[in-house]
Amino acid sequence: MNYKNPDEHGYYGEFGGAFIPEMLYPNVEELQKNYLKIIESEEFQDEYQDLLKNYVGRATPLYFAKNLSQKYNTQVYLKREDLNHTGAHKINNALGQVLLAKRLGKTRIIAETGAGQHGVATATACALLGLECIVYMGEIDIQRQAPNVARMKMLGAEVIPATSGSKTLKDAVNEALRDWINNPVTTHYVIGSVVGPHPFPDLVARFQSIISKEIREQLKEKIGRENPDYIIACVGGGSNAAGTFYHFVEEKEVKIIAAEAGGLGVDSGKSAATTFLGTLGVLHGSKSLVMQTEDGQVIEPHSISAGLDYPGIGPFHAHLFKEKRAEFFSINDEEALQSAFELTKLEGIIPALESSHALAVLDKKKFSENDIVVICLSGRGDKDMETYLREIRS
Repeated sequence: MNYKNPDEHGYYGEFGGAFIPEMLYPNVEELQKNYLKIIESEEFQDEYQDLLKNYVGRATPLYFAKNLSQKYNTQVYLKREDLNHTGAHKINNALGQVLLAKRLGKTRIIAETGAGQHGVATATACALLGLECIVYMGEIDIQRQAPNVARMKMLGAEVIPATSGSKTLKDAVNEALRDWINNPVTTHYVIGSVVGPHPFPDLVARFQSIISKEIREQLKEKIGRENPDYIIACVGGGSNAAGTFYHFVEEKEVKIIAAEAGGLGVDSGKSAATTFLGTLGVLHGSKSLVMQTEDGQVIEPHSISAGLDYPGIGPFHAHLFKEKRAEFFSINDEEALQSAFELTKLEGIIPALESSHALAVLDKKKFSENDIVVICLSGRGDKDMETYLREIRS
């Protein structure tokens, strides 16, 4: 079974597709017809790979976490996406999409952001490549991610608050889609995760697949084989996870683990664990698992991490879940916090709260001492210092 690429209509099994307003059809069709031709061209790849190496700082290290390994009596490696320029994996996709937009003749870029990392990455790419940048961000996220808001503004982006609904990531996506409908000719929407109408889930996964490509090469160099026993990543919409899983999903011996945001608990009414709580529905242009009421109203998600505070999941991940190709864990806020402090104290690395959900799997699952366990450390914790400080004070 082909897990990693959708069919010609953008479906991963029963999930995916393009459910869009008529006004957006020309934009999405233009992308569908051209994205593979452009991004697979030698000219595009030469420029993109050069920027990844000399601007972003790739390849990111695959770090053997000796102290964490000793504690859990297994072999833990961390893929250090936190060491990328801008502090997370988001720059891989943002740079790729802004380069693509330029080749499509677009002059204006819009993006949505939750934790702010995608907004910062998109603003960075626009500053570098000379395009106008507008970032939509939930009003609540603007308050809890103030440092990233300041960065975006310093980079020349306009940050527009989303004031409807829960005032978080879902609402920022809604506002960005409205903007795109109103400005279809000049504007490209840089979606930050493996969500949205086809071809976005595939496009974002391809740009993020550099993560698993490097993991394979680095493992070969370090231990003499390309495949780990386990690969772990956090999943909201799921871009870092899609990139981390991409080159392993067809490798049957590699066990895949996804960590979702359990919030205050799956049964608490304040959670973002979509595979535990979601049913088949359409959200932001694709068919996937969605947290919704019986009559199809989206249920407001909750997570301590702004980047996982989303009521759906990308169709790629919904397919992995349905086919039981990946094992999904729900990690609650408290577990994520404790894992963040544990990594900081044991390894001297302060992770993003999103990444901490992936780290918390070490407490949930028993690994053998010879297992090679690779965890994607998707971002650094600078943006979450206020949350961490509140925890220290309490």
